[in-house]
Amino acid sequence: MSENVVVARNLTKVYGDHRAVDSIDFTVTRGEIFGLLGPNGAGKSTTMRMIACRTPLTSGELLVESLDVSNAPRRVRAQIGVVPQENNLDPDLNVLDNLLVYARYFRIPRTEALARSHKLLHFTGLTDRVTARVEELSGGMKRRLMIARALLHQPKLLVLDEPTTGLDPQVRQEIWQRLAELQKESGATILISTHYMEEAEKLCERLIVLDKGRILAAGAPQDLVRQSVSRYALEVRDCDNRPLQEALANVQAVSRNGAHLYFAADPEILTPLMKYYEGHRMLIRPSNLEDVFLQLVVHEESANQGAHTV
Repeated sequence: MSENVVVARNLTKVYGDHRAVDSIDFTVTRGEIFGLLGPNGAGKSTTMRMIACRTPLTSGELLVESLDVSNAPRRVRAQIGVVPQENNLDPDLNVLDNLLVYARYFRIPRTEALARSHKLLHFTGLTDRVTARVEELSGGMKRRLMIARALLHQPKLLVLDEPTTGLDPQVRQEIWQRLAELQKESGATILISTHYMEEAEKLCERLIVLDKGRILAAGAPQDLVRQSVSRYALEVRDCDNRPLQEALANVQAVSRNGAHLYFAADPEILTPLMKYYEGHRMLIRPSNLEDVFLQLVVHEESANQGAHTV
């Protein structure tokens, strides 16, 4: 039986008239990489701050390692490693000293702190930057140092809030590789928030899709793709002058921002449509989480409009 590391029940956060997180339920199990996926303003960072005991709940229940975050925040913080969205490294210290000073908060003996620091700097690829000052590091190096720092006290749960925002694609891939290695080698439980669909698809074993503080869908990325849209997509750009072909057997048709998308279980079903769009930019590709998210948002907006007109 899987052990739950995080349990959220009717988790709610309200700021004035704004419900940033609106009665959501989810669990994170031991040893998995779990994602919170959604656009900016979806409620991801607010949820992460509540888990990290940095923002109090308005209502609901939130347990981390079987501890209630409202009643035992200090004990919860001792169990988790947090990588916040913004860089909060000490610019007056070099790479190694950033780790050693942080180790004091957890009363880790200096000898042990040194051993752990060097091991983590090797893991994150920063061994040759031990004496470098923070201001000398690239954005990717700073992010890797923050991950090393979060792991220093050997937490049971690693919480990463938008860990690759603002990084170039190559550095983003490096961070993904480090996290995948960490989970594979140590069995770490990792909770990650992101607005990058590819990041969620590559890293997360399970995830929830958030928008406007509510969960639109939950499950494994590949299951969500299969359930929401078919396996393959034909994407055609600049289609404002052509009607969408909607009455097609075994094909789901969607129009988005001047583009037409058709989804089907096999690419052969989509190939005949390409003749209709001769002269347009088009591509047959596997469906992805971005397709899922946009489809969910369209359905949500349609449902809301229907509710308003009743």
